[in-house]
Amino acid sequence: MRKLFVIGGVVAGVVLVAFGVAAIYMGVDGRATVRDSIKQEQIVFGAADDPAVAKYASQWAEEPLQTGTQARAFAQIMHEHALEASGGLPYAQMGRFVSADDPESPAGTSDETAALMDEQGNPVSNAARNTWVTATALSTALNVSYMAEQMALFGIVVGIALLLSGIGFIILALGGALRSRETETEVAASKTTPRPAVAATG
Repeated sequence: MRKLFVIGGVVAGVVLVAFGVAAIYMGVDGRATVRDSIKQEQIVFGAADDPAVAKYASQWAEEPLQTGTQARAFAQIMHEHALEASGGLPYAQMGRFVSADDPESPAGTSDETAALMDEQGNPVSNAARNTWVTATALSTALNVSYMAEQMALFGIVVGIALLLSGIGFIILALGGALRSRETETEVAASKTTPRPAVAATG
């Protein structure tokens, strides 16, 4: 039974080490993939005089986007710009069309009968709303890049923990086996060693 426990401990340790190595590899590969994908987009931060850039990414002003953390900052900048373009109105407060009564208002209208018509008689789309939709889609993609990089980092940390746990299992299993052998040797030696004769007293 003792040998089975030792073998089981070693096998469990080897499995944990294998999973740890695999998790570390996948985490490093995933992190590299995210950063390569971000670099391919060739996105560059604006100048530091932009209030949104100064608020969220002043340390990266006019630098290319390269990491998930920078992607999250750029998404926040895009959200600020979208709010500026919409006059502070979120998506839910903007209509689909430009209002005929107030064409300059980003609020627009969702009533086709009250919408501004083009030359063909079709309602004109609300540009501010369309800009918001585009900005939201792009910022969501950037936030996903940030989340993916964080998940890759978490995978690396978990892989290191599994690796250390596996090594610990192997050490404990082998260490217990060595101690049991030493104990058995000591017991066997004590049995074979003759006891000293006791002198009779009278």
